[in-house]
Amino acid sequence: IPNDYYRKGDTIKAIVKSVEMNNNQPRIILSRTANQFLERLFEQEVPEIFDGLITLKKIVRIPGERAKVAVESYDERIDPVGACVGMKGSRIYSIVKELRNENIDVVNYIKMAKEQGLSLNPAKISSITIDEEKKTASVYLKPDQVSLAIGKGGLNIRLSKMLTGYDIDVYREIEEEDVALTEFADE
Repeated sequence: IPNDYYRKGDTIKAIVKSVEMNNNQPRIILSRTANQFLERLFEQEVPEIFDGLITLKKIVRIPGERAKVAVESYDERIDPVGACVGMKGSRIYSIVKELRNENIDVVNYIKMAKEQGLSLNPAKISSITIDEEKKTASVYLKPDQVSLAIGKGGLNIRLSKMLTGYDIDVYREIEEEDVALTEFADE
């Protein structure tokens, strides 16, 4: 991860990506950028995921910047997003702290599948038109919500495209004028 710096003797969490033999000496490759690393952090922090009550359906991530996690619960009594975030964000906070303040959006997989635009959090969507054949979605937003949907450097919309598998086009809703201009035609 670009903003990770370590000194000799530091304790770090990572997953073992591969083990290679070089001249009869093992070479262990660790990874903190792999999606499996984020998955293991969630398993460690959220007991419902470890027990199998909540499933991590899909993880998309730009390491060091932002991640989106789609979660699903098989028990309708359990709110998967609420369980992952925890009371006042306590569970997600330790994961974000481990990843050095990488933003993590937790999205309900079932709601995301019904209304593809829900993965554009934190933007509030006015309306969505989905073309299943072409795998495209047109999202209409109020002017103040457009920058939230696109995100810093286009990160949010890029991750949403990766998560949903749809090519998402964002359109600005044009707000109507307060006064009709035809009223002042004589003037």
